[in-house]
Amino acid sequence: MSDAVFELDDVSYAYPGGAPALRNVTFTVAEGESVAILGANGSGKSTLLKLLDALYFPTGGEVRAFGVALEEKLLQDEEWSFCFRRRVGLVFQDPDVQLFLPTVRDEVAFAPEQLGIPRDEVAARVERAMEELGISALADRPPYNLSDGEKKKVAIASVLSLSPDVWLLDEPTASLDPRTADWMVRFLLSLKERGKTVVIATHELETARIVADKVCVLSEDHRLAAVGATEAIIGNREILLGANLISDRLAITKHV
Repeated sequence: MSDAVFELDDVSYAYPGGAPALRNVTFTVAEGESVAILGANGSGKSTLLKLLDALYFPTGGEVRAFGVALEEKLLQDEEWSFCFRRRVGLVFQDPDVQLFLPTVRDEVAFAPEQLGIPRDEVAARVERAMEELGISALADRPPYNLSDGEKKKVAIASVLSLSPDVWLLDEPTASLDPRTADWMVRFLLSLKERGKTVVIATHELETARIVADKVCVLSEDHRLAAVGATEAIIGNREILLGANLISDRLAITKHV
């Protein structure tokens, strides 16, 4: 883990109308690193992932990917954009946002087709991705008819068909039953084993503890409250309480 994949330098983002989503965030994601962005709902985790995926662009500061500043005009360069999209894949929290085609096979094929990968290679990638995710039997099913766990696997397969170097996953275990959530954690660990760079946004401490090498904590005022080795951050009760990631019920019971 030597080269930086992402570098955020004093990054801020405000929605149209001025509501802040991120304030002065600075950290680095190294190649092959697994990073968890921890924060309560509304802290800016999803926005941060969209900045890393160049779906949003900072209103202050700079985001660099592979040493290059991510700017809207750069993504208008078709060759550079195609290269970036092949290297970086985003799995949304809600798969219904990501899935819109008539069949599972169409969904898994969509991204590599859009990036101009030859048809035969697309077909092979689709079959491999569906087989790895265990969804080959769903190939001709409409995604809207699937369970939440199945939809999540289809969304992942649609990214896996690109075989990106960098995976961005927003709340990857959200709305999943325990068995499927365990499967998801094992899948994230398999990405690490393959040397992929993984960034997950989550409020689940146990998922972060198992998967991440490093943790970045966003506070409810949209700032970076802490960044460091996973065990050191997750073991710091003061940081977690301050970010509204754990409750203080023990203190409450002492006064009841």
